[in-house]
Amino acid sequence: MPRKAALSLAALLATAGTAHFVRPRPFDDLIPDALPGTPRAWTYASGAAELALAAGLLVPATRRRSALAAAAFFVAVFPGNVTMAYRWRNRPLPQRALAYGRLPLQVPLVAWARSATRA
Repeated sequence: MPRKAALSLAALLATAGTAHFVRPRPFDDLIPDALPGTPRAWTYASGAAELALAAGLLVPATRRRSALAAAAFFVAVFPGNVTMAYRWRNRPLPQRALAYGRLPLQVPLVAWARSATRA
């Protein structure tokens, strides 16, 4: 089961990382204003990080460290979800629900990554 968790997490991260490059605009909105540089640079950096994490999860020798790094990554990007929720607070209800729904989603993502450390 932990191997399956690692491989499915790799697929999720590879998909998300690719999306950062294919359609970066929605991700730019997640970047807190307090970060230096441009939102697009952070979007590309986080996409590259997701792709690197996905690759690391696929290799048994680096799987445990990559899974721990993925858990840390999910914690690190949480402020982006808070930023999105704040910026979307006046949008129509379906968009607000999406933004607010992302907040608790980080908890199972961290747990998923932690379970992949046992692979």
